Amino acid sequence: MKELLYLKDAQLKDLIEKLFIGYRESFADAKKTLDKYSIGIAHHKVIHLLSMYKGITISELLKKLKITKQSLNRVLKDLIKLEVVIFKKDLEDSRIKHVFLSTKGEKVFNEIFLVQKKRIYSALLDSKSEEVVNFNSVLKKIINE
Repeated sequence: MKELLYLKDAQLKDLIEKLFIGYRESFADAKKTLDKYSIGIAHHKVIHLLSMYKGITISELLKKLKITKQSLNRVLKDLIKLEVVIFKKDLEDSRIKHVFLSTKGEKVFNEIFLVQKKRIYSALLDSKSEEVVNFNSVLKKIINE
């Protein structure tokens, strides 16, 4: 911890700027694909989570996104129109809906992911393994995981 005592406000501001720019650049890579389908970053976040948590419930999705039900409904409505998502009722409780990417949804996700993967993969390959492990550890702490 002593080695971090040198961090001054200016250095922390610089780190925050790098987080902003890293976010901007990694999502700018996906912009062409998102534009192709006339969807935005909110749609991308939902598609990404659905690719990771197949069959997630609406309630779990709301918790992960930390958004209102109204906001999620707007995004899901758009994704339904694009035929990117499908819903299945829970076998035990029909009030619960599970959300999945359709075949088209998987295709859209893969288009976006492949573009983003290039930048991230390149940066990770150009890093020492301890840097990658430490970076991942710090990111987890930033997001309180």
